[in-house]
Amino acid sequence: MKLFGTRSTPVMGLDIGSSGVRLLQLSRHGSSYRIDHFAIEPLPQGVIVEKSVQDIEAISDAIQSAVRNSGSDSKCCAVAVSGSAVFTKTISLQSNLAEADYESQVQIEANQYIPYPLDEVSLDFEVLGPSPRNADMVDILLAASKNENVEARQDALESLGLKAKVVDVESFAIANAFELIRERDGIRSTETIGVFDIGYDLSTLLILRNGRVIYTRDHPFGGKQLFEEITRRYDMPPEQADFFMRGEPGPENFDDEVLEPFMLNVVHQISRALQFYSSSAEFSNIRTIYLAGSMANIKGLSGIVEQELGVKTGIADPVSGLELAPSVAVTALTRNAPNLMVAMGLALRGFD
Repeated sequence: MKLFGTRSTPVMGLDIGSSGVRLLQLSRHGSSYRIDHFAIEPLPQGVIVEKSVQDIEAISDAIQSAVRNSGSDSKCCAVAVSGSAVFTKTISLQSNLAEADYESQVQIEANQYIPYPLDEVSLDFEVLGPSPRNADMVDILLAASKNENVEARQDALESLGLKAKVVDVESFAIANAFELIRERDGIRSTETIGVFDIGYDLSTLLILRNGRVIYTRDHPFGGKQLFEEITRRYDMPPEQADFFMRGEPGPENFDDEVLEPFMLNVVHQISRALQFYSSSAEFSNIRTIYLAGSMANIKGLSGIVEQELGVKTGIADPVSGLELAPSVAVTALTRNAPNLMVAMGLALRGFD
């Protein structure tokens, strides 16, 4: 199985994350897209830990429920492996190579860079275009992931009669989805943008420019800290601790004593992530940050980040402005929009 995969349309974009399975399927609508199918199915805690699959059967059950609830009859899927499970590197090759020679040359180059035996990894590459550093070279994006990371997702799908037509990388899928936001918000492709994706147990800073991920780093922080504080402080079962995500009022003093400290912690984590980025070779100033992931829609969070860091901050919403099929649950789609970046980026792969 190649990481970038063969391309087909339509495909279900299936984001298999720590807290649940998110499904989107699109169709063309003029120069834009229509969301034809959408579903979210929660996963029990511990099924995926720090992006590593622990329970294939539970994932299969969640995928089956998501597909059934979405109403999709497609058997083709696009899934992703996480950046922490993927080795990527941009290499340069001579531009006068015949197309058939790229694969053999990439295999030779991969031996130098990939820290695993090649028979233990799924390897793929994509030609990015002429190298900006040397007109006689082309840049090649090399991506590799250990076979078990890819096969765990394949096994979950195949048990349901589904086929992974595309196995992408989560950060690349987010960059793909961000192109919808960039065009909608009138952002120049050359502008450097930060996306801070707040997951359940990991958060990731991605820096995007010219439609590409130029920097990414995972940070051990996420919504798990907030949920654990809620269950501890209020002696509340985990299945009730997401009341604030549903827009329901919380216990007395919840906003001041629990939610605000968590939001300030988010600010601290973003500031820390930006400090790591500032010391990288890829550093260039960013003027805008978008918040993505399950925690991004917390009321007032983007405003606090913008106020504390002095950087324009928005919410990453890849579904706004798209036409919706009548069967799509609008309220659930809107509420979960920032958590659909990977699913959207995967669904878009069907139109490459």
